[in-house]
Amino acid sequence: MRVRLKGINSRTKRLADGTHRTYYYAWKGGPRLTGEPGSPEFVRSYWEAHESQKPDASGQLSTVLDAYQDSEAFRSLAPRTAEDYRRYLAAIGREFGDFPLSGLAEREARSEFLRWRDDVAKRSRRTADYGWSVLARVLSWALDRGLVTANPCEKGGRVYKASRADSIWTDADESAFLAVASPQMRLAFTLALWTGQRQGDILRLTWAAYDGAHIRLTQQKTGRRVIVLVGAPLKSLLDATRRKCPQIVTNEDGHPFTSSGFRASFRATQARAGIKDLTFHDIRGSTVTRLAELECTELEIAAITGHTSSDVRSILDSRYLSRTKRLGDNAIRKLERRTKNPD
Repeated sequence: MRVRLKGINSRTKRLADGTHRTYYYAWKGGPRLTGEPGSPEFVRSYWEAHESQKPDASGQLSTVLDAYQDSEAFRSLAPRTAEDYRRYLAAIGREFGDFPLSGLAEREARSEFLRWRDDVAKRSRRTADYGWSVLARVLSWALDRGLVTANPCEKGGRVYKASRADSIWTDADESAFLAVASPQMRLAFTLALWTGQRQGDILRLTWAAYDGAHIRLTQQKTGRRVIVLVGAPLKSLLDATRRKCPQIVTNEDGHPFTSSGFRASFRATQARAGIKDLTFHDIRGSTVTRLAELECTELEIAAITGHTSSDVRSILDSRYLSRTKRLGDNAIRKLERRTKNPD
């Protein structure tokens, strides 16, 4: 098969003996090619000439992006997170792959990355923030290992700000959901509400983690070990559930849910229940809220959900509570008791 090589330049010269000879060059002004046109030697010299002109990528951001994806830090990410990271890293590579590492320490570098984030934010603020946080994490990893001398994406703030202060599953929401939920969805919801765990940990939970009284698990995201006493409503569901496979929560066929499959089933159940603007993850925050309303301490709540005490405080202060009516009522009753019994 004949290989077509682009850009070859030729020049014919008259030799001293009066004959003519044609010389071939990789491109106009480029190095001369060896061998006869079409021969393996000729083709090899053509590609070697072009390879020599490729810029050295060792001093470019693309090398850091590749190194991060080969690192233990990347391999330790949850599968869903790693999938998301790959997508964002590919986009960053397309935009900044040839960005010189030496330029990261320049004052203009931060402005350049911020302009990129602002452009992405015109389409999606959440996407812009996620991309920025991925780039910041990669550069932080590289800085710790001496691969770069600066991280211009450190402490960049966020362009998307959303409050989950009102995103609490009320008793009415719970009743409406459970009334139309399949046994699988009812079990998943109750597990989340009575353990305060994330969707991924709920779906990975196996029967081996349940001893009839407690559930023991290691959170995939944080690595924290959690032991939760199984409350009566959850225990009755667990004990009545047929064990079809190692995972506790399964689909109708008795197989473990995929993340996307579970989200689709959960959203469909919400739609039947007429519930909007709530997510499965909001159940976790709702658990924290309910425990706080029952006057559980931050440490007690953290022992169940696996949060740190400061995380619990942050949730109660801003993300989910916004000071619910029941907490306010509790506070006023305490004040009334103090007024009646000042001593």
